[in-house]
Amino acid sequence: MPWTSSRGSGAIEGSFRRPRLKDPSPLARDDDGKIHRFRVRVYWEDTDAGGIVYHSNYLKFAERARTEMVRTLGIDQARLAAGGRGEAFAVAHAAIDFLAPARLDDALEVESVLRRVGGASMEVAQIIKRLDDGADLVRLNVRLGYVALGNGRPARMPADIRHALVDYVSERRD
Repeated sequence: MPWTSSRGSGAIEGSFRRPRLKDPSPLARDDDGKIHRFRVRVYWEDTDAGGIVYHSNYLKFAERARTEMVRTLGIDQARLAAGGRGEAFAVAHAAIDFLAPARLDDALEVESVLRRVGGASMEVAQIIKRLDDGADLVRLNVRLGYVALGNGRPARMPADIRHALVDYVSERRD
């Protein structure tokens, strides 16, 4: 039996294929500064019974985007946490403004801009947008601390990690 699309495109024979999200250059540069872009699709697991993204899932989308930004900068968080240095980035503060809802099957883009890097912390501004209309859905300002996993206390970032981050700090203001 063929699949029928809920968006009115009719029956499709064989396997159902969703259009793929094209990923832009992960570390894009524009006239306003340095920005990381990460794309994600909204699935049933992300929504409530009405097909609207449950508020805590925006934090997951933002976390994935920050993780990919740090990975793209060459920082191996698994190595830091495991046998490497026994340290990690941990969210110390997050301010979130919910502007509009995302819905089932929406394609989203999380823009992350590194605002400040200190000796044991960094601040990231993030915007979650819907791709088809460009609407800003959520704005986040996140402060992350660099901590020793053994005791949970702040730790000074190693020079190589701090330099990789400092080189990507943006002066862009949204």
